[in-house]
Amino acid sequence: MTAPQHRVIVDAVIAWFDEAQRDFPWREPDRTGWSVLVSEVMSQQTQIERVLPKWLEFMERWPTPAALAAATDAEVIRAWDRLGYPRRAVALRRCAVAIVERHGGEVPADREALLALPGIGPYTSAAIASFAFGMREPVVDTNVRRVLARAVHGEAVAWQPNHRRDDAEMQALLPEDPERATRWNAGSMELGALICTAKAPKCEQCPIKELCQWRGAGFPAGEAVSRKQPRFEGSDRQRRGRVMSVLRAHPGGVDLQLLPQLLELAGLFTAEELGSESARHLAAAEGLVRDGLAERNGELIHLAGDR
Repeated sequence: MTAPQHRVIVDAVIAWFDEAQRDFPWREPDRTGWSVLVSEVMSQQTQIERVLPKWLEFMERWPTPAALAAATDAEVIRAWDRLGYPRRAVALRRCAVAIVERHGGEVPADREALLALPGIGPYTSAAIASFAFGMREPVVDTNVRRVLARAVHGEAVAWQPNHRRDDAEMQALLPEDPERATRWNAGSMELGALICTAKAPKCEQCPIKELCQWRGAGFPAGEAVSRKQPRFEGSDRQRRGRVMSVLRAHPGGVDLQLLPQLLELAGLFTAEELGSESARHLAAAEGLVRDGLAERNGELIHLAGDR
């Protein structure tokens, strides 16, 4: 695909995005670096529909990095609830602490400084730099990767995440103007989320269907890479989640030896399962302590930071 074709794709996607973009508060003109950072951390491996109410709750309660830095891990974990892995909640608070200590409470408008913050990787740092500060940085997530694979390379399935390749692929289309680069970043992401979906893409509604190499080639099938999610039912992840739910409900902590009975009373497993599951759930509780999500004082276990 030639550079002029790249420009046509970019222009069409930006024009489509200007009309079709979803209305999220972190896209508003008064957005801050902090509001964008929180939305990006929350959106990791989590559907955006679940993120929005939790984002609103967090921003009302902790509108600045300093506000979140002053909270305890336990408070943040409880507020995070079941949004996703609770370690992301702890990482977000530690990120807020670092912003206060290193940058005077202001999210830095610098890619390298963002990368140095706890829990902020290549994608998230680029997204914050672009969406919060309008910097010309390539932002590539799963949706963007799929759009580029299909439209530019004619491949149904995108390549595996690779920071260097992701950046190189996106740089080939990234407008020189930072403002347009930001809109292209957001637009290609939105296109992948709403139109160029992994399953049942809405090709007839696509603003770049006439230039799409995949469509032009007759939609050749791709060989999907198997990334089967480990079974949740009966897994250690499920047991850890159950223990966390009990700890969230008991700010004063619980006796470790009573934990299995509390799990049973909460309806998380049956009396028949108590014998076989007790040791496994106690092991899950110890794992949470090792990971810094819970603390143990003698036989008492509680969320990290619970006073």
